[in-house]
Amino acid sequence: MRVYSGKSVFGGIAIGTIQVYKKGEQQVKRRKIEDVPAEIGRYRTAKQTALEQLQNLYDKALKEVGQANAAIFEIHQMMLEDDDYNESVENIIETQRVNAEYAVAVTEDNFAQMFTSMEDEYMRGRAADVRDISERLVSLLNGTGAGGVQTEEPVIIAAQDLAPSETVQMDKQKVLSFVTIDGSMNSHTAILARTMGIPALVGASVPLDDTVDGRLGIVDGVSGVLYVEPDEETLAKMKEKQAQQEEQKRLLELLKGRENKTLDGKTIQLYANIGNSKDLAAVLQNDAGGIGLFRSEFIYLERETFPTEEEQFQIYRTVAETMAGKPVIIRTLDIGADKKCDYFEMEPEENPAMGCRAIRICLTRPEIFKTQLRALFRASAFGNISIMYPMIISVDEVHRIKEIVAEVKQELTEQGVACGEPKQGIMIETPAAVMMSEELAKEVDFFSIGTNDLTQYTLAIDRQNPKLDAFYDPHHPAVLRMIQMVVDNAHKAGIWAGICGELGADQTLTRRFLAMGVDELSMSPGSILPVRKIILETDVTKERENNNLC
Repeated sequence: MRVYSGKSVFGGIAIGTIQVYKKGEQQVKRRKIEDVPAEIGRYRTAKQTALEQLQNLYDKALKEVGQANAAIFEIHQMMLEDDDYNESVENIIETQRVNAEYAVAVTEDNFAQMFTSMEDEYMRGRAADVRDISERLVSLLNGTGAGGVQTEEPVIIAAQDLAPSETVQMDKQKVLSFVTIDGSMNSHTAILARTMGIPALVGASVPLDDTVDGRLGIVDGVSGVLYVEPDEETLAKMKEKQAQQEEQKRLLELLKGRENKTLDGKTIQLYANIGNSKDLAAVLQNDAGGIGLFRSEFIYLERETFPTEEEQFQIYRTVAETMAGKPVIIRTLDIGADKKCDYFEMEPEENPAMGCRAIRICLTRPEIFKTQLRALFRASAFGNISIMYPMIISVDEVHRIKEIVAEVKQELTEQGVACGEPKQGIMIETPAAVMMSEELAKEVDFFSIGTNDLTQYTLAIDRQNPKLDAFYDPHHPAVLRMIQMVVDNAHKAGIWAGICGELGADQTLTRRFLAMGVDELSMSPGSILPVRKIILETDVTKERENNNLC
């Protein structure tokens, strides 16, 4: 038995086979070859296998996410069968007498550069596609497969790190747990694990080789430990611990249908955070009162090109209809910082967390913003949708948003397109927004406090930097005072204020938030019932006295 420690980001026990996650990028070395026909044959075999893989991916995506989202795999198949691409690879093999991997890599660079230099936006987007198919070919030629999660049974994923774009594309039914070497307690991998309600470790010094890959593992998300090839005693102990946790979950199930009302009659709304429509089952299963944060940027992260208005509309409509009149708060795209999309073609930044992201992209590239707003307003005719704008720092930004919204509504009206009247709110996640909250409250319908970024900016700590985890304190008095200020200013203006950051699920603060007068908490679906239990057992009047909030 080998034991590895890490930082726990979500509790629970996971038992299963460990699979080392392989990145798509490969190191390619140039080798001289003697048998040219054999090398060309090796390339053609890899190409055929890649085509079969892409067809399987297309069939799977067609069932799970529909034709529009599956179409990318059709495009990749067509590109793999393109005469120009194949002639380039085979010509390099023949004339330079080099290995197929090298020929593919050279062709990838040449074609990607060609597409990138084109004026047409659609054609520029093909650069990412040619890199994708080329990396798939190189992986097959190297004998490492196509990377990613290739499994029939659920596994524990071990990786160096996982980008948001990688995690969102994983089949969540096949993931028991995440274990990463890099990453912080507040990374998007950690947030995803909490959303999925599965144990996860970051900062684990686990080797990503055959000593781990394919071995039986146990992730103890409570103690922050990974056991590899556990002995019988440890396995039995962990199975017992797992059974106890399942029993606790069963008892929490008894709280379904209960109103979130304290002992002294105060009520608070409990909503769920989601990344896409696949999370809806967990929302309903855990009896959430609505969706407090739909991270719409994941629609963009899952794709190789900009999602169309129609594609977005169908997703938002599905979510709204599924929630059957319950509130659905959709955040406009929050791309930037660690959430990157190549096809946005953004300039590299020295400090991306403070760079061009979220609403700043929307206001400087209104064509992207308008497409999303049109989809949101159309979908609002089919359910109880509210729109939330991230990274606000000024009243002027809100005024500009209102101008663009007015333009979108007028266009839809003139075109005879049905739309609703969604409530519009903002995220409070910068100190500037906190200090301006009295003025901002007069302009919007609600506040939702994004405690992840608010903590980061207030404490001047990069929440993605694992070396600073010891200094990253979301319980810092400055953060809590800011939350209180926002709640007070919201109530003064007659609007509600909630929390949609990770603190919403922090059970050590639930009673404090009730005492503060927070109106809504949004969290990962799996946290809804445990937090409800605390609410039902709390006397708010006493909590206010204990925290000197009377």
